[in-house]
Amino acid sequence: MSTVVAGLAALATLSVACPAAAAVGSAAGATPSFNGSVYAIAYRGDTVYVGGSFTRALNDGRSVAREHLAAFDATSGKLLDWAPSADDTVRALAVAGDSVYAGGDFNEVDGDRRDALAGIDADSGSVESFEHGVDGGVRTLAVGDGRLYAAGSISRVDGSARSRAAAFSLETGVLDASWAPRLDNTVNSLAYYDGQVYLGGSFRHRLSRVDAATGSLDDDFRPAPPAMVHSVAVDRDGVFAAMGGPGGRAAAYDLDGDARWTRVFDGDAQAIAVLDGTAYVGGHFDHACAAGDEAGNGECDGESVSRVKLAAVEPEGSLSDWAPQANGIAGVRAIAVDPARGTVAAGGDFTAIGGQTQRRFAAFG
Repeated sequence: MSTVVAGLAALATLSVACPAAAAVGSAAGATPSFNGSVYAIAYRGDTVYVGGSFTRALNDGRSVAREHLAAFDATSGKLLDWAPSADDTVRALAVAGDSVYAGGDFNEVDGDRRDALAGIDADSGSVESFEHGVDGGVRTLAVGDGRLYAAGSISRVDGSARSRAAAFSLETGVLDASWAPRLDNTVNSLAYYDGQVYLGGSFRHRLSRVDAATGSLDDDFRPAPPAMVHSVAVDRDGVFAAMGGPGGRAAAYDLDGDARWTRVFDGDAQAIAVLDGTAYVGGHFDHACAAGDEAGNGECDGESVSRVKLAAVEPEGSLSDWAPQANGIAGVRAIAVDPARGTVAAGGDFTAIGGQTQRRFAAFG
């Protein structure tokens, strides 16, 4: 993602004047399709970048090679020539200036050695000189405060010990030696906002906040989500988390960590992003509890409503009518928003939206 929470790689969504959330429709626009999962989405101006396990893209009836990375026009949906080739799954994307940063399971990009992390020219697709030796996997990226933040199961970078997270200077590309928060388990998602980095995952506190410059933990921020956090998003009003556990949950907290609302689903919420105060949620759920936090194990005490893989929650916590109805088992793995266009994008393993063929990527505007 760019400054947006994305896929499993989620980034912060800054509050920007944009079309009202109610204007986001449930019908998907014209975009390419992919033959494998989409794990990451990032916007840069008129361009959408995607990463995943796919090896081909289908656009205008043509199937073309796209090895784990692709880009297309945000307005027309036309596939672009941008086609760097990674040798394994891309799980996270972030955009900074003229660079697209990719993280994942790969060892090479366009034949150049790149351990789980690479910088790529946003226009030409050429692999940049940004190169580091990374032990462990990169699941999420975020940009802010002059740094690229990376996290996942990272244990060492360039021989220096790291506890699941690291940061790099955007100006020089070098590892930030002092930014080294200590986390005892995997980080699934990062989001930057206002001098702070928010981390979600399976580590002890599941959702934490650290200083963007020093990496020091904010002990006063303790929202205590009840299950593993798959994805995090932040705006000026608070922090949003997509969770697993018994059933799945999406929750919002204020910037002090106090609970605002919780919505319950019958499967994991795996991705979350925020547009104009409305939280868009993706996962492998099929239903949502009509009321709020009313379920112990994903079974609603009252009525449940159909929300197949995608749902939205209004700023005050009520369930939105937005229901594109994706399909599949794993469903949606990544959500990103483009405030400039008022667009919500979803990636994952689905092959249909609302009963119409839509393979692994969809955009709603």
